[in-house]
Amino acid sequence: APAGPSSTVPVPEPGPAGPLEAASATTLHAPAAAAPAPTPVPAPAATLSSAGPTIGRIPVVDVSPVAEEGRFPAKAVVGEAVPVRATVFREGHDAVAATAVLVDPDGVEHSRAPMVDIAPGLDRFEARLVPDRTGEWSFRVEGWSDPFATWAHDATIKVAAGIDVELMLTEGGLLLERAAARAGSATAAGPDALPAEGAAVLHEAVGALRDTTRTPAERLAAGLAPAVRATLAAHPLRELVSSSRAYPLVVDRPLTLAGAWYEIFPRSHGAVQDPQTGEWRSGTLRTAATDLPRIAGMGFDVVYLTPIHPIGSTYRKGRNNSLDAQPGDPGSPYAIGSEAGGHDAIEPSLGTFDDFDAFVESARGLGLEVALDVALQCSPDHPWVKEHPEWFTTRADGSIAYAENPPKKYQDIYPLNFDNDPAGIYAEVRRVLQVWIDHGVTLFRVDNPHTKPLDFWAWILADVRAAHPEVIFLSEAFTRPAMMQTLAKIGFHQSYTYFTWRNTKDEIEEYLAEVSGEQGSWMRPSFWPTTHDILPPYLQATGGRGFAVRAVLAATGSPTWGIYSGYELVEDVPRPGVDEQIDNEKYELKPRDWAAADDLGIALLLGNLNQVRRAHPALQQLRNLTVHPTTDDALVAYSRHLDAAHSPTGRADTVVVIVNLDTWNAREGVVTLDLAALGLPADRPLRAHDLLTDETWEWGATPWVRLDPATRAAHVIHLEEA
Repeated sequence: APAGPSSTVPVPEPGPAGPLEAASATTLHAPAAAAPAPTPVPAPAATLSSAGPTIGRIPVVDVSPVAEEGRFPAKAVVGEAVPVRATVFREGHDAVAATAVLVDPDGVEHSRAPMVDIAPGLDRFEARLVPDRTGEWSFRVEGWSDPFATWAHDATIKVAAGIDVELMLTEGGLLLERAAARAGSATAAGPDALPAEGAAVLHEAVGALRDTTRTPAERLAAGLAPAVRATLAAHPLRELVSSSRAYPLVVDRPLTLAGAWYEIFPRSHGAVQDPQTGEWRSGTLRTAATDLPRIAGMGFDVVYLTPIHPIGSTYRKGRNNSLDAQPGDPGSPYAIGSEAGGHDAIEPSLGTFDDFDAFVESARGLGLEVALDVALQCSPDHPWVKEHPEWFTTRADGSIAYAENPPKKYQDIYPLNFDNDPAGIYAEVRRVLQVWIDHGVTLFRVDNPHTKPLDFWAWILADVRAAHPEVIFLSEAFTRPAMMQTLAKIGFHQSYTYFTWRNTKDEIEEYLAEVSGEQGSWMRPSFWPTTHDILPPYLQATGGRGFAVRAVLAATGSPTWGIYSGYELVEDVPRPGVDEQIDNEKYELKPRDWAAADDLGIALLLGNLNQVRRAHPALQQLRNLTVHPTTDDALVAYSRHLDAAHSPTGRADTVVVIVNLDTWNAREGVVTLDLAALGLPADRPLRAHDLLTDETWEWGATPWVRLDPATRAAHVIHLEEA
């Protein structure tokens, strides 16, 4: 990040005494009776003081997106319309304007965008910048005095009132003449240059302003003609230009912002039970690969594998997290490590690296990327326990401390202690990640990163980015906000969120606005209705209807979302006393009858949602969400809008989502659409096309809607002029 103002104040070297100092010294040492008459002291010359930071002639403050005053970079992806905002003002009443400037990784100015006053009276300006390649970019905001806007405002009022009419018209002619002189001027280059055709427009206006055969109103109209305004909008006459500092912006590939993940336990796919003996045979990476066409067919972008490493046998967990494992229980894949190897090895029952490579190749052939779980913890049987006992915490009785989150105990897991040998652990984890990157893994879902040191993550994320900028890290940090936010700022590309526990209308509306607001500049949210660890109470009580509601909210409320395998089968039965699925797949093999999903309709809905997301670029953005009021406390309405200038299709795209949170009763009400935020007219009919049902209606600014959960969980509407 570019350096900010120094926190130290340079102290000037002592120099010769000035008149005031000299006079004071003489007075101190002279007898009182002989004091000379006061000598006039000249006023000090006006100078810029170095005693504090300068603010600029046109102050530019409160710039965003900025993380920790630029200590960490804000985030964007290729093609994303990044909202840049700043407060720009000046003394007095003259008009000010602002420009957002984007600088590419080579340090070359990439583009400029005029900023619009989005809060009249509060001096808040906004523009959108669009980077077109990955790398470390920067941006700044330039504030400037706008003499044309000042004159236009004053002249319009005075000429209409008959005050200083000729003076105002004369000043307008001089102003436009000065603006036209920039054409061909060596001193007006870059953003301050003016093409010859623009100069011609301004010269014509100057002639009209000075034509006394016309009425004052006609002369003023010529000076404010649309062609003049357009010329000076594209090539403004900027005075007193004052720039903010440059702020960092790291730009990643599009999948970092928008994608659909599908989670599997590979061992369950193809697992079979012997009907005679009751013994189970694990599925393998090869059998799991046969399910990839089904996953790709639902439109997912990423297939995410829970840990595939060897599983320890010491303190192995049994079914439903019991401490008494029975013969044949496969154990938790999060208890990593056995005599077969550790984090750089594959559980023998799943296959070999050749099998893994074949899985990755099959996935890529279907348009899927492969994500792998990174769980930095060990079974007591992990090779690291013998080779590096210093990497773990030894208790007073000489035993190694296992993982705890009282009252929860994880006797089958030893957490790493990063304080004993940080250099050794850092290097080993980096080596392990490289093993999987070399075998085609392009995304990592990191288990519980909030239980490891932040400086470790900052280092390893930066090191991987430098060598493999395509690799994406998802943070599974269901923890306190400060930790979640800081993990995002130091380099995690995506983050799990509190969405899973936001259920009421107020909670959902507030959270959607929060994650798509300022924090979206560094924490890209990933919405998951369930995970292998979490079955929220809402889904325990609402069945398939609730699963449909949460899928719509997740798929449209965030550009990145994920589904845990089995969601299509409405697996909604919890383990008693715990908000997670019974017969949990973490502790047993769980083959599923995917054909049964056809009767439930959730798989079809997932596929439709992913198809809609791919077809509508507005749903692939994060910081473009607007919540709209409704008259019913169970109806949530929000939209995503992308204007034509920033849309890859060249056409504006607006998607409005309305969801009935009540899964038992039909709800109806009026939605008040903020059409100004959507760039749509309020005085003309709008075409509302439901992308899930293919129905079409004519809407206005206040459509009435009715959603019956028995037949329709939500509207997902493409809204445009009729």
